[in-house]
Amino acid sequence: MRTLLNIIWLVLCGFWMALGYAVAGVICCILVITIPFGIASFRIASYALWPFGRTVIRKPTAGTASMIGNIIWLIVAGVWLAIGHITTGILLCLTVIGIPLGIANFKLIPVSLLPLGAEIVPIDTRLPARY
Repeated sequence: MRTLLNIIWLVLCGFWMALGYAVAGVICCILVITIPFGIASFRIASYALWPFGRTVIRKPTAGTASMIGNIIWLIVAGVWLAIGHITTGILLCLTVIGIPLGIANFKLIPVSLLPLGAEIVPIDTRLPARY
C-alpha cells in the first residue's frame, strides 16, 4: 500500500514539492554560511519525493544553533514551502482518492517550517523508550 501511495503522491504532487525543496537547497548552497540550510532542504526534498513509510522525529540533542537556524529558515524559505504544502493539501483533499495525500501534505508542514534538528527515519524503526 505504501508503494502505491508513494507512486500516486509522486505523480500528483511529490515531484513538484521536491523540486521546490531542491531549488531552495541550491540557493542556500550558493553561500558558505547557508550550506546547512541547503543540506536540510535536500534531505526534506527526498522525503517530499517519497514520504510514505518514513516519519520525522525531533532530535533531543538539537540546541540553540538549530533554534536560531530554524528562525532564519522560517523567514527565508519555510513559510513559502509551508504555503505550498497547505495549497496542495487542500487541493488534494477535494477528491476522495486525494484525502490521504492531502493529510500527508499537512504532516510535512512542521518539517518544512523547522527543518533543523529533525531527522527523517523509516517508520519501522523502533525508537528507544524514554523514561
